Amino acid sequence: MRAEVVAVGTELLLGQIVDTNSSWIGEQLALAGIDVHYQSKVGDNHARMVDVLQVALDRNDAVIVCGGLGPTQDDITREALAELMGVDLVTDAVVVERIQAMFGSRGRDMPANNLRQAEVPEGATVITQQPGTAPGLVCPVGDKVVYAVPGVPYEMQEMVSGTIIGDLRARAGDTACIRSRTLRTWGQSESGLAELLADRIDELDRSGAATIAFLASGIEGLKVRITAKGATDAEVDAVLAAEEHVLRRMLGEIVFGADDETMESVVLDLLRDRRLTLAVAESVTGGLIASRLTDIAGASDVFRGGVVSYASDVKFDVLGVPEGPVVSSSAAEAMAVGVCRVLGADVGLAVTGVAGPDEQEGQPVGTVHLGLAVGGDVSSLQLRLPGDRPRIRQFATITLLDLLRRRLLET
Repeated sequence: MRAEVVAVGTELLLGQIVDTNSSWIGEQLALAGIDVHYQSKVGDNHARMVDVLQVALDRNDAVIVCGGLGPTQDDITREALAELMGVDLVTDAVVVERIQAMFGSRGRDMPANNLRQAEVPEGATVITQQPGTAPGLVCPVGDKVVYAVPGVPYEMQEMVSGTIIGDLRARAGDTACIRSRTLRTWGQSESGLAELLADRIDELDRSGAATIAFLASGIEGLKVRITAKGATDAEVDAVLAAEEHVLRRMLGEIVFGADDETMESVVLDLLRDRRLTLAVAESVTGGLIASRLTDIAGASDVFRGGVVSYASDVKFDVLGVPEGPVVSSSAAEAMAVGVCRVLGADVGLAVTGVAGPDEQEGQPVGTVHLGLAVGGDVSSLQLRLPGDRPRIRQFATITLLDLLRRRLLET
């Protein structure tokens, strides 16, 4: 079974929006054992859309077209699909009711142009999942199929996961179970991970029991994905569990979590287990650490809060940092101690540094000092981080949280 992803939207061609949808869909297809040899992008032009879809269909068994299902005049995916199928558009009464109900639940009247979203190529099936006003479509074209999904990522993902992957595997006659488990790591480069696991990857290539792939995910760390295929869920789960055990033993403490676990969720769980509370003092990261922590539901039972001490006088007057250089390990340590005192926390984290574009206090761009206070134990770490301003801030955030994670594992 071969499939192609076609992303629709002139804004994609102009670089106004980054096409993350195609990469996500491609990953899901690969996990399901469906080959993807091409991905295409096309602007909001009817003739070019039909041409691109026809080419994609000629060289594949299935096509997933993403975008162009909205209510405005430039949303013309439905019309292009109808021409490709050689049919007319018809109004689906069930979709009309769904859209009306969505607007009604918000106390709003439905604009008339939303009725365009209920127009469906004759012979197409509406995808059951419809989290927004745009319905997804399953469009048969001879013995092949085109799936249409909205460009809104969470809407698209629900449809791909809920309907499309299963339908593709059924069409392929594949009844095997394919699953993945992802180990999340921090503290090693992608090339370093590949070197550490080179012999294990060779062993798996020979045995065919599972496969290993790497995915660099920036602030989320480096991911090591294990994929296995078997006749039953239980068989696959056993293979994944066994391989996870092997990899954790090989990689050690750089593995901080698995699957949906994040560095911040792991740190919060460790604090919770040890009945400790946390406060953060942030300069260079400007509240990014506190934001990541409070993204996790239930963080309030251990996270006391944060102080964004961006200005030097805030460090001095609020956190009690001694007068002097503020981009230093001693300042980071004093910030960590000070935020514990100010917010009444057991554990204090602090970060100060230079994100650029210019050096500060004679320190080059990328210089970051991390502070950690746990009870009476105060420590610091100096880093030289690569990249531009956003990446320096992001890498400082996950590295500081990892510093706390490793310290908590010692207790």
